[in-house]
Amino acid sequence: MDQKNFIVAIVLSVLIILGWQHFFPTKPSAPSQQQQTAGQPATQPAGAPATPGQAAAPGSSSAPAAEAFVPRQEALSRSPRVTFDTPQLIGSIDLKGARIDDVQLAKHRETLDPNSPPVPVLSPVGSQHPYYAEFGWSSSDPALKLPGADTLWTADKPTVAPGKPVRLTWDNGQNVVFVLTISVDDEFLFNVKQSVENKSDKPITVFPWGLIVRFGEPPPEGTYVLHEGPYGVFNGSLKEFGYKDFKGDKQEKISTTGGWVGITDKYWMATLIPDQKIKVDVSLKQTGTEPNVKYQIDYVAPGQTIAPGATVDSDAHLFAGAKIVRVIDAYREKYGFERFDLTIDWGWFWFFTKPLFWLLEWLYRQLGNFGLAILTLTVIVKAAFFPLANKSYAAMSKMKRLQPEMEKLKQRYGEDRTRLNQEMMQLYRREKVNPAAGCLPIMVQIPVFFALYKVLYTTIEMRHQPFFGWIHDLSAPDPLTILTGFGLIHWQVPAYLHFFNIGLWPAIMGVTMFLQQRLNPAPADPVQQRVFQFLPIMFTFMMASFQAGLVIYWAWSNTLSIAQQYFIMRRHGAPIGGKAQPAAAAAVAAPAPRGNGKKGDAGKGAKGAAKKG
Repeated sequence: MDQKNFIVAIVLSVLIILGWQHFFPTKPSAPSQQQQTAGQPATQPAGAPATPGQAAAPGSSSAPAAEAFVPRQEALSRSPRVTFDTPQLIGSIDLKGARIDDVQLAKHRETLDPNSPPVPVLSPVGSQHPYYAEFGWSSSDPALKLPGADTLWTADKPTVAPGKPVRLTWDNGQNVVFVLTISVDDEFLFNVKQSVENKSDKPITVFPWGLIVRFGEPPPEGTYVLHEGPYGVFNGSLKEFGYKDFKGDKQEKISTTGGWVGITDKYWMATLIPDQKIKVDVSLKQTGTEPNVKYQIDYVAPGQTIAPGATVDSDAHLFAGAKIVRVIDAYREKYGFERFDLTIDWGWFWFFTKPLFWLLEWLYRQLGNFGLAILTLTVIVKAAFFPLANKSYAAMSKMKRLQPEMEKLKQRYGEDRTRLNQEMMQLYRREKVNPAAGCLPIMVQIPVFFALYKVLYTTIEMRHQPFFGWIHDLSAPDPLTILTGFGLIHWQVPAYLHFFNIGLWPAIMGVTMFLQQRLNPAPADPVQQRVFQFLPIMFTFMMASFQAGLVIYWAWSNTLSIAQQYFIMRRHGAPIGGKAQPAAAAAVAAPAPRGNGKKGDAGKGAKGAAKKG
């Protein structure tokens, strides 16, 4: 294995991934300002349950009329509501349609300013980005009146709080009473108990369902780094879908027992969790055309036949909030939500990522600063791989010490590639150097690097966490940049200049990358040399827009590697900084003495060379 080619391949792969994310982000689509409806699908054939969200009986109300955007508070004031205020959530439930459409996060603000608005997770129809959850029933009997989008429910109390559920009721006028009992815990979980009381003189059959509707496609935050969009666990397997998978009114239909289905952003999500013991039919779809597009995920539970005078119930949950790891894991353990931990995108190397996260969070609790936790975690990872890294750096040191001799062989056999390779192998055997010795340690550390990258980029625990000095948010780019005079000039840098707006920490990272490169053996291929020389500059520009926490981690990791590699190279007598040591350089650089072919002439030439030395 050619170690230099291997390293180039690794670095270029990372560069391509980061470059694609930077230059080709997914373009968001926004809902129309004039067309914002809850768009109900057409009625299904007789004998089948109606589609979730459908008003399936004659006389039922239609969807909300098209309208222009209005401020959130104005949209909320258009109908009566049941409010809730928990330690984590602020919001309300719309009694018109019984929609959970007003959920904001009490402890997460949109910006660093503590007075900035709380982060919205769900928003009402009429606001700029409608996003809501709804629970109801469908039926194959067109004569049965069902609650719809304009149904006005009656609440038994004005507020809902942990341990104090609210009971919403609606009588359809046919001696059938529909009931939604909604409770919320002190985190982000709603429990919805759907009940139907049949007071009529004939049996009825209903199909409980739940849905989440989102208008428009939100701007992505982590394209190709983490998943954003519809996803779920179906029959024990995680499936992820991009918004583009549903273009052209495409649908996905899946039957599953257990699991969940939702829509996720980088840090927040809205997720439906049906009864884990029953089989449900899940559908994911998009309706409308850009820019007037709506995404819907829903499930339909099996039909329930209700005898006269009987009542049936079904239970479901809705998670609407922040993807905090300890909260997600607690729900999985407490309620048995199948593979609920996968709501957080741990990546391919989840078996490294999750333990590293728990270690990072533990360090944060001990040190009180997430930046210090990142630095300490990097030291621990470096220490764990110290023996392997020593082996790798020792191999590179030996290779660097042999560079003058290798250059000599290239000059002598440059035109004969076969002979050159043979001489190279003889040189390696004679000097007891394995050119591939450094590859294994590097390969082992690659999963750890990407796992750390995933932890620092994905988890909400680092959001709005300060470091020291000018870094007040480790999840945001370095604010002291070249185009702002490193904080001296206050102006809004245009978007088209962001690529050139290099911060102080990205510059530090680029310098450490350059210094580490100087300690490595220079590639023999001139093209590879130019690529290596250009990489620190390219990565400096690429990392400029990345989170400060990631850049600090990379710069600190480079610094530790430089110290370790410098120590090993000194111990092995390898040249530092790309220059051969004087004695070694003279011994290798001195050309073979030329005489008339006699031993005496050769001896004189050798003595002459020695005297010059």
